[in-house]
Amino acid sequence: MSPLPGPGGLSGYAEHFREPDGYLDFGRFGPPSADVVETTAVLSGRAAHATAGTVDELMGYELRARRAAARLLGVTGAGGVDQVALLPNTSTGLFHAAFGLPHGTVLVPAHEFPSNLYPWRRAAALGRVRPVPLAPDGLRRITPDLVRAALTTETVAVALAAVDFRTGFRADLAGIREVIGPDRLLVVDAIQGLGATEQPWTAADLLVTGGQKWLRAGWSTGFLYASERALERLEPALTGWTGVEDAGLFDDREHPPADGALRFSLTNANPIAAGALARALELVEQAGITRITGHIRQRTAELIDTVRSVGGLVRSPTAEHERAGIVSFSVPRTGTATVAEALAAHGVTATVRQDEIRLCAHASTTLTTVDLVHKALHSLSR
Repeated sequence: MSPLPGPGGLSGYAEHFREPDGYLDFGRFGPPSADVVETTAVLSGRAAHATAGTVDELMGYELRARRAAARLLGVTGAGGVDQVALLPNTSTGLFHAAFGLPHGTVLVPAHEFPSNLYPWRRAAALGRVRPVPLAPDGLRRITPDLVRAALTTETVAVALAAVDFRTGFRADLAGIREVIGPDRLLVVDAIQGLGATEQPWTAADLLVTGGQKWLRAGWSTGFLYASERALERLEPALTGWTGVEDAGLFDDREHPPADGALRFSLTNANPIAAGALARALELVEQAGITRITGHIRQRTAELIDTVRSVGGLVRSPTAEHERAGIVSFSVPRTGTATVAEALAAHGVTATVRQDEIRLCAHASTTLTTVDLVHKALHSLSR
């Protein structure tokens, strides 16, 4: 297999990115690195000039991406890669979870992102699991104590985001894992945290993520991690032809599900997307997730201070152990549209919601970007 383009001497993670100063919309989309862009172009070029070995060569990047994902999660044993399967998005993995649980109730935060709501509703409509809304506390947090209080004998799983998409609150995955006990599954949507925070990811029984946000791998990239407990209890209800044993043997028989997480495969992964994901994950590995998260924490703290300097109301957690890279805020007596216009006028790209603004900083976010936010918000008082 030919090597993918590499960064050469890694002198700084930020040097691999090209987004302009002012970009703070990583919770929605993380512009991919120059490495990922080049990888996509190289692999597309190979596909365009296909020879006898091209398809097999390209398909090999799926394993490379799975290995990189396993290392990022800390699943480094001999069978670690077998617990990872590639997915094109988070929703596909959540549908596997919803249709794989055949009975009982699932606790789901009431204000989750819709991708973690619709799969459970669809499964309930077909008589499988039933979602039970889990209301957050007064600070809009889902805590272990809150989960413990909501558990019943019918609860078979808890499904939640590792990082809340609105506030950036970082769930205590280890604490929730402990309170639900060994007889229930923990399903985690990691898309707003993986690549931006360090968490005990394998506390989850089923972890799903897309790669287009904080991992910066581009659209149609992502993966699933399944614990042994998840593999034992989830029915392979949505398993496709590539998720079975001897998938390449076309003998008109139904084959049993594959061992490990590959049983959650529906069809062949896009090998070009797999190559892009592999390169993005390897870049995170080379830079070091601790370095990346440290920079994100610093910029997030600076953005919080900037918002407060104009009297803004920060709705994200301010305690460092509870927050990720998201800062949601509003400015009292100033409409959201007015704040958004000021930010845009100063070259700041943010997520604009009906009643709040969301700023998301990454490791490539410059101090100049923070200064642009400062100027934009202070212009409101003039």
